[in-house]
Amino acid sequence: MTKPQQFRELLASPKLEFICEAHNALSARIAEEAGFKGIWASGLTMSAALGVRDSNEASWTQVLDVLEFMSDATRAPILVDADTGYGNFNNVRRLVQKLEQRGIAAVCIEDKQFPKTNSLLDGGRQELADIEEFSGKIRAAKDAQRDPNFSVVARTEALIAGQGMKEALKRAEAYRQAGADAILIHSKSTRPDEVLAFKKEWGDRLPVVIVPTTYYATPTDIFRDAGFSMVIWANMILRSAVRSMKETAAHLASVQSLHALDDKIVPVKEIFRLQGADELADAEKKYLPAVKEHARTLILAASRGEEFGALTEHKPKAMLEVAGQPLIFKQIQTLREMGIKDITIVRGFQKDMIQAPNVRYIDNDNYSATKEIASLKMGLEGLPKNHDGKTFIAFGDLLFKKFIPSMLLEAEGDIVLAVDPNWEDSTQKGRYMEYVTCSEPYKKALFDKTVVVKDEGPDIQKGKAHAEWFGLFSVNQRGLSLVMEALGSLSRKRGFHEMRMSSLFRELIAKGADVRALYINGHWLDVDDVKDYEAAHLFWEP
Repeated sequence: MTKPQQFRELLASPKLEFICEAHNALSARIAEEAGFKGIWASGLTMSAALGVRDSNEASWTQVLDVLEFMSDATRAPILVDADTGYGNFNNVRRLVQKLEQRGIAAVCIEDKQFPKTNSLLDGGRQELADIEEFSGKIRAAKDAQRDPNFSVVARTEALIAGQGMKEALKRAEAYRQAGADAILIHSKSTRPDEVLAFKKEWGDRLPVVIVPTTYYATPTDIFRDAGFSMVIWANMILRSAVRSMKETAAHLASVQSLHALDDKIVPVKEIFRLQGADELADAEKKYLPAVKEHARTLILAASRGEEFGALTEHKPKAMLEVAGQPLIFKQIQTLREMGIKDITIVRGFQKDMIQAPNVRYIDNDNYSATKEIASLKMGLEGLPKNHDGKTFIAFGDLLFKKFIPSMLLEAEGDIVLAVDPNWEDSTQKGRYMEYVTCSEPYKKALFDKTVVVKDEGPDIQKGKAHAEWFGLFSVNQRGLSLVMEALGSLSRKRGFHEMRMSSLFRELIAKGADVRALYINGHWLDVDDVKDYEAAHLFWEP
């Protein structure tokens, strides 16, 4: 059905129907996804979203612009709160034509004088229009419509203006005879008595719409039993949004941190979803020439992690849960959030336990007799050969914030190691560490710049070390060729299976390869033991 047909069906429905306020395309889509069959484009909330008063300060063409985006974003019919029609009968005729061009299903106009004042504003001017003049607006609107299903809802403000039930009924009947498709009876009483009395006297001459903003405590079944056609939740979406925005802004201004807000705000990817990012991605596949992935990741996760004892007796340490999700899945999620979808995992111990969707697997069945360098060689040899972007290599027990691989993606150099200059903070842990000496020690001016790696290994004297390599590095196409060549040379040497990554980096440096370091200050965690595992939960939920 067309949108006007959908709205007609709501008006004619034998049961009480509900529509919800929206003030822009995003809120309209949210209301539709919540399950509402129709949307109320509120004059109050559209003007508030534009930062002006609900006194016709937003021009009707500005409102049309908002409505066009709302209509494009949704399939549900929209009933527009058009105030008094933005002028006389001629303005109303043009308004209806423009609304129909934008796919709007219905318009509601009220019998007050232009410019209007919001009905719920204390002390506001509530002067009613002449009955005959307003009836002429309704006739003009019906004559102007081209779609026979387009609806005109006549809203009487007689009760708001204090002119009583008799006047409200008189006006409603005049508007019915002028051709209105429904009557909206408005009241600012905190009880439903006025609208219930109106409906009892009115009967079923036309569908009756109500807006229970002030008498919201009334059980909905009372409206249902009285035979009302439609309830409008008129401004709740904006009001709830304003509260949330004020709380968030106050928190950011005072605390100057996002951490406590993380579980109170939606992720950016939810905004992308509401904007239709998935549809655009599908369209790009259809209409744009195919492009190769800009980056990919190889994760080394073959080891059991004996240092965890009983925790890894039957599962690899990469599958230990952190904040309700396996450690390696957290890593995959971080990579995918930054757009890296080509992910390969080298598995070993209890390999069948590592199962993630849309991931490539390479199995190192000799995991118990090899170190990570053997898994690296096996993994790189198993990757597709037609990739022309960067390749990230990461240990499977490593947690990191997504800005780190993002910086590596932009860093200059054939082979770039992510290193932390604050390595002294980790010396008390007694864990295996690979130190780095560089052409320059860390300083603030080197942020996001690379320096040449002079040496890398666990036997570097601490007094000479500039940083610690913590298990993540990237290679471009040339760097990948150099790494594969170095691995080939090392594999022909005695004890290859026992070699650590330092053997690879030293081989590359000895051969004159462009090995660089990118200084990273924290925001990573190498989960090497039970103490690290306890800290991993705080890493994601500080």
